[in-house]
Amino acid sequence: MKSLRRQPVGEIWIVMDKIFLAVRVSIISLSALFFFHVPESLRAEETLTWQQCVEETKQAHPDLYSALAAIQQAEADKNITGGARLPRVTSSVSVQRDGTTEKGGMASSSYSYGVTAQQLIFDGSKTSSLVSGTEETIKASRYSYHTVSSRVRYALRSSFIQLLKAQDLVGLTREIAERRRTNVRLIGLRYQGGREHSGSLAQAQADLAQAEYEVAEAGRSLVLAQSKLASALGREARASLRARGSYTTSFLAEGTPDFTFLAGNNPAFLELEAKRKAARFELDAARHAFSPELYLSGSVGRNTVDSDPFDAFDWNAGLSFTLPIYEGGIGRAKVSRAMAVVSQQNAEVKSGYLQLLDTLEESWKLYQDAVQAVTVRKKYLAAAIERSTIANAQYSNGLLSFNEWVIIENNLVSAKKEFLNAEAELLTAEAQWIQAKGGGLDG
Repeated sequence: MKSLRRQPVGEIWIVMDKIFLAVRVSIISLSALFFFHVPESLRAEETLTWQQCVEETKQAHPDLYSALAAIQQAEADKNITGGARLPRVTSSVSVQRDGTTEKGGMASSSYSYGVTAQQLIFDGSKTSSLVSGTEETIKASRYSYHTVSSRVRYALRSSFIQLLKAQDLVGLTREIAERRRTNVRLIGLRYQGGREHSGSLAQAQADLAQAEYEVAEAGRSLVLAQSKLASALGREARASLRARGSYTTSFLAEGTPDFTFLAGNNPAFLELEAKRKAARFELDAARHAFSPELYLSGSVGRNTVDSDPFDAFDWNAGLSFTLPIYEGGIGRAKVSRAMAVVSQQNAEVKSGYLQLLDTLEESWKLYQDAVQAVTVRKKYLAAAIERSTIANAQYSNGLLSFNEWVIIENNLVSAKKEFLNAEAELLTAEAQWIQAKGGGLDG
């Protein structure tokens, strides 16, 4: 009689196992359809595409404004330096009255006014060299702007990718937590039926606690990613943001790029080249400081006492010639300093070029690695899903031990996380490659 009573109970447990297996398979199927589904609560957030982020950053980021201000300063320096080649005109007017406090004392008035002009005729090309140097400085400032734009783009892209990943991680961790919760219910029933021991139930409960912790952690990471994207956009206020995009890349397997050409046309290298040319012009200007200076000058005006100040005008015109003979060694020191600056710039150009070559080759290598990694992780994920489906059926029918089954479950969880990480790393590697080439927000 006892065996007859136990048999229905065993059949009930088998049926319940199959029911839970069906539920788990349904969850897996839904997960495959909505693998990286963002929760409904996030849909009310401000949604930004990558292009919208780019346009906003170009208008609001402080680093770009700083770089533009540097260009304006360089242009103003050119105008200041070039002003030495233009005429200088000054005017002066004075009226003075003199007298005495003695009785019968006389008072007199004096008037003085005039306009003076001076024009540089020759200074040994010193001013021309200085102006040419400032023109190269302007070029360097413009290349610097492109370098800043490239750096800002990478920071923006990285923040955008991190938010995209954080959004998907929220959905993924919730899916994993629900899966762990189902496992706890299944193993709890098996434990009550005497088909599983307490250690297995404790392990399932610990896995659920870990999954719930990861859900909370993903939520905090999402808030942090939103804040970082706001900063990358140039916003002071923090807000709930949502990134809309996909894990696609413009990877083209066309062979190894011409790293030498890319390095030579990188804005960072061109900036160094412009600075080197500016240093050479400044050296020429320092050497021409020993040259004589020739000015044409003239003035017109009047200086009179107690007479009509406009009855006649005084004028003069002439040439002035100056030749520096001895300045205490200041001129030679300036030349020595300018030569040292040229040597420094030559070394920095070579060093910068080598660094760019290394960065380009490394970024290209990481880019290719990331592309292949996504393909590999996708296959691992497909295999993990298939193994999990088979293992669930085997475990429910008693053909697989708990230890073997839980390993397969953990592999599935790891495969999903690693696939998400691989996709995000691919986009990051692409952003690094674009930055290595000098691509900015306008590119």
